[in-house]
Amino acid sequence: MSELGRQLKEARLQKGMSLDDVQEVTKIRKKYLEAIESGDYKVLPGSFYVRAFIKTYAEAVGISPDELLEEHGNVPAPPADTAMETVIQKRSRRPETERNAKWLPTVLMWTFPILIIVVIYIYASSLNKPDPAQIDQTNLTNEQQDPTTAQTSPPVSGGGVVAPTSSAGEEATTEPTAEPTPVPTPTPSPQSITVTPDGKSGKTTKFKVSAPSGSEVKVEISATGVSWLEVYKGENSKGEKLSFGNTAAGDRMSFVLGSEGIYIKSGYSPATEITVNGQVLTDEKTSSRLLLKLDDGTGSEATQNEGTTDTTGQTNGTGQ
Repeated sequence: MSELGRQLKEARLQKGMSLDDVQEVTKIRKKYLEAIESGDYKVLPGSFYVRAFIKTYAEAVGISPDELLEEHGNVPAPPADTAMETVIQKRSRRPETERNAKWLPTVLMWTFPILIIVVIYIYASSLNKPDPAQIDQTNLTNEQQDPTTAQTSPPVSGGGVVAPTSSAGEEATTEPTAEPTPVPTPTPSPQSITVTPDGKSGKTTKFKVSAPSGSEVKVEISATGVSWLEVYKGENSKGEKLSFGNTAAGDRMSFVLGSEGIYIKSGYSPATEITVNGQVLTDEKTSSRLLLKLDDGTGSEATQNEGTTDTTGQTNGTGQ
């Protein structure tokens, strides 16, 4: 194993990442990653890919690629002969230019007649459009000449005006109807949501979250540094992927805990703080794997049924 490969492998293990994790992040095949760690650069497809793959690998595990390559100067450099690539590019662009020059006269020939037709249509439309002032004057003249449009009120003795009255002879009045005031729905406080340890399953520490029915349980993750972080919906990494990759200082993520649960994997726990409605969760490990599940209330319901049976038995004994 080369010194460069050993340094990359130690950085990967410190973040709790496997070669499969690095392969998914960098999109580099696993056998190439193994070749980089062992220093067997002949397995890679070419000298250009050696330095490119090393840089991508270093960024994924949190190492500066420039400093790494400068420290280990024995990495093969990419070939500097790019004459063939330039010739290929020039040959590939020539047909496209000739094709555009061939179609240009045809496009220009049809563009000018279309523009002329559009100008003529706009000019003709402006001539046929009536003047708004003439329309208003015509409507006013028609209203003055038509005697049927005039509305007259029946004469009332004394020059008064007849006011509308109700059937009882009194003036009709309308009272406004008061609308009912909506009652706000109480929101459960964070103190009503409790989180308790629920044992372990292999390397995974389980937590049970109890919350009032219908309340929303928020799971928040705050990053203070670089750490490999994976978040899935479900009980393991086979569920729906919610977050995947390295964190940076200041990153904040928020998720809603559902009945299927949330599985969290942190490669460097001191750099990631995990809270449930403000309550901090930790398994006191450098690399954490946590499973959060909502308490379905099965245990409490069984306890209530057992209490009911005991009470019934006492009542029957007293009756006898």
